[in-house]
Amino acid sequence: MPDTPAAPVIVADEPGTFPYGVLAERHPAILRQVAEDTPYGPEQRRAIDALLVNCTEGPVTPLPAGAHDRDRWAAWGMDDHAGRSWHDVPWLWSESWFYRQLLQAVDYFEPGPWQGVDPFRPAKLAELDAPATDEELAALDALDDLPEDERARALLHGSLWGNRADLGFRMSAEGAQETAAVPALVADDSERLWSLLDGSPAGTLCLVADNAGRELVPDLLLIAHLLAHGRVARAVLHVKPHPYYVSDATTADVLDAVRRLTAAKGAAGAYGHRLRAALTDGRLELRAHPFSCAPLPYADMPDDLRADFAGATLTVLKGDLNYRRLVGDRYWPATTPFADVTAYFPGPAAALRTLKSDVITGLTPTTEAALDAQEGGRRRTSGTHALIQVRT
Repeated sequence: MPDTPAAPVIVADEPGTFPYGVLAERHPAILRQVAEDTPYGPEQRRAIDALLVNCTEGPVTPLPAGAHDRDRWAAWGMDDHAGRSWHDVPWLWSESWFYRQLLQAVDYFEPGPWQGVDPFRPAKLAELDAPATDEELAALDALDDLPEDERARALLHGSLWGNRADLGFRMSAEGAQETAAVPALVADDSERLWSLLDGSPAGTLCLVADNAGRELVPDLLLIAHLLAHGRVARAVLHVKPHPYYVSDATTADVLDAVRRLTAAKGAAGAYGHRLRAALTDGRLELRAHPFSCAPLPYADMPDDLRADFAGATLTVLKGDLNYRRLVGDRYWPATTPFADVTAYFPGPAAALRTLKSDVITGLTPTTEAALDAQEGGRRRTSGTHALIQVRT
């Protein structure tokens, strides 16, 4: 990252910190939930129990010799970290390693009856099929009464905040900039974002997805709107090639979301049919690059992915994990310019992110002080604040 002094890489070795809590508490809870949600057999359950012990007490243990991606993980640092505590390697790496090891435990990649079975699918479908989703989809009908630019802004904020469909109505109200949702934005480069998409001729949008379910649906709605109104001619949606981080979106999750929309009534159903048509005729393309599940920052992306992003009019990176990978998972001073830490990125980039970890850049000193003053700084990890940052 040119001309930007390096900040310390985040590790999870200090009890009481947010990263330590993820490794010590969240990961064991995920394993217990996976075992409860799916009736895995004795062999898989023994492997889950062994992973529970290993990830909390043991060292990093390399993948077995026959693992299909062993060489890839070796290149990503597996051999360098082998034998070390999970708490002593970079937090981004150990988190990603946990999900790869979970898939190993449940035989996701192995030939047999459990191959390709998403261990997180029960939770994903429960959220997508929840009555609250029906309410949010029904609320889209009212957006049809808004002018196109207001509708676009509402859908952008819906994508930013995930499952907060009612945000669109607050955005369109008189004095909306004073309502609770807008002050919750600690940085807002949305006008710069729109300026990139308002060029002529319409270009290509790359959107790097985050979570499935009720957070993926608003991303798809935004894409459908931008395509329908000519703000982009083509969209490329980057998803994960396999289950990752509990709820990260895969191709199967995109299809589930499109089916959910097409089965709905009113505006939601119309969006669903437009998305299905866009997938069919190629205006919306899905990508699932292996690096999407890498335990590394985007600064280390391979050349083919770099070329993909370089060809886009704008790349939008959704969510907290993508933000950590975009700026580097480090304890940056919060006032470090966003443009500096993303200068390596091969084209215009926008981060849409709710704050769920300690990493943050691009704040003014005043905003940093106000954020850290609230609840002892826990606002950085609570998901109650968000940002839209753009680097052209």
